Amino acid sequence: MPRIDPIDILLTAVAPLIWGSTYIVATTYLPGLDPLFVSALRALPAGVLLLLLTRQLPAGIWWVRVFVLGALNFTIFWWMLFIAAYRLPGGVAATVGAVQPFIIVFLARALVGTPIRTVSVLAAIGGAFGVAILILKPGASLDPLGVAAGLCGAVSMAFGTVLTRRWQPKVPLLTFTAWQLSAGGILLSPVLLIHQRDLLALDLSNMTAIAYLSFIGAGLTYALWFRGIARLDPNRVSQLAFLSPVAAVALGLVFRHETLTVFQWAGMLLIFGSILLGQQGGPARQSPKPVG
Repeated sequence: MPRIDPIDILLTAVAPLIWGSTYIVATTYLPGLDPLFVSALRALPAGVLLLLLTRQLPAGIWWVRVFVLGALNFTIFWWMLFIAAYRLPGGVAATVGAVQPFIIVFLARALVGTPIRTVSVLAAIGGAFGVAILILKPGASLDPLGVAAGLCGAVSMAFGTVLTRRWQPKVPLLTFTAWQLSAGGILLSPVLLIHQRDLLALDLSNMTAIAYLSFIGAGLTYALWFRGIARLDPNRVSQLAFLSPVAAVALGLVFRHETLTVFQWAGMLLIFGSILLGQQGGPARQSPKPVG
């Protein structure tokens, strides 16, 4: 059985740690903007830049696959993510999204043949409870549309994660990332025409936030995330996503001088324990099922 390279796990973990800043950046520097508009501005610039760097386009069946992946990983997921972020308190949005690793346990079995391991199920459940304990406040409002958007986003990224593992083109990782980001951005681009006034009204702080979310929060992080998906089984990768709400809370501690209760610290420990549990046992790598 091949050993897991800790570097693969650490590099993959960088992505959700950076994603943890999405909520605070979006609500602080991009308040009141249409979630679709923000999603388009996040995907398209990074995708175009990476395409210019890689200078390679898909061929044959990969055109269809790339647009499916772009829709799942970016267009639908980010749209739902920003709807949830704007309509729900951060704790509720993160807790709803925390069901994604549990969904992936069963999707990975169905689509790429990854065994359903007890540790993966326990880690997914434990991590979700840890997120709820850490950031879900008593009496938090549950906007139905926001909750539905959060669940749809979790399902979309779960499918995107597993299909990205199943569909691995024989191109460099950066090229594959460029294809998906560009496809997601193209599907979102019509919204830019609808929001021309908002586009012209962006100030320096807005554009700086968008540049961060696009080039760092999308281009860099998804290259690392897709690298992890290609090298580790989907369950291990998905459980690292629990680091995102931990990072969000840490940013609140640093920049908003928030404090944590004993129960919240316990929730954080449960998250870390679940992540460590999820990295145990099972094969380090798996060959995806042939896609024909």
